[in-house]
Amino acid sequence: MTLELMNKARPIRIVSRGERGLTLVELIVTVAILSILASAAVPIARFQVKRQNERYLRYNLWMMRDAIDHYKDAADKNAFQVKLDSQGYPPDLETLVTGVEIQTKKVKFLRHIPVDPMTGKAEWGLRSMQDDPKSDSYGGQGVFDVYSKSPGTALDGTKYSDW
Repeated sequence: MTLELMNKARPIRIVSRGERGLTLVELIVTVAILSILASAAVPIARFQVKRQNERYLRYNLWMMRDAIDHYKDAADKNAFQVKLDSQGYPPDLETLVTGVEIQTKKVKFLRHIPVDPMTGKAEWGLRSMQDDPKSDSYGGQGVFDVYSKSPGTALDGTKYSDW
């Protein structure tokens, strides 16, 4: 094609000075719409963080309770000696980490005491068999159960300390 035919094939549009970009009104409307969408996303992100922390809390509680159960099972099989008043439960969470001597082998039930994601500390509430199920004081006879010391409420309306 020749240059003449190419120029004839394309329609030429003359742009006036007012049509070159966005007007101030269009720009304000666009920014307003984006800020509304962004403000709707913030609560969703906040709930996602809380939901993730609740998952970690449930997992950490499950892991420690499972370690307590394994310790109790080994004690019930007379694999090692326990205090009489402990009923075969560990004296503290640190015992699950340091382990016990079973037939010349050191058996550990936890790698480390996990951090409570709600408080940010590796401190947990403890209950023994002799304690009331809703008690927040530890009798010291052996760790039967663990719970979070967080006073907060979960997304489902329950208290973290009741989990």
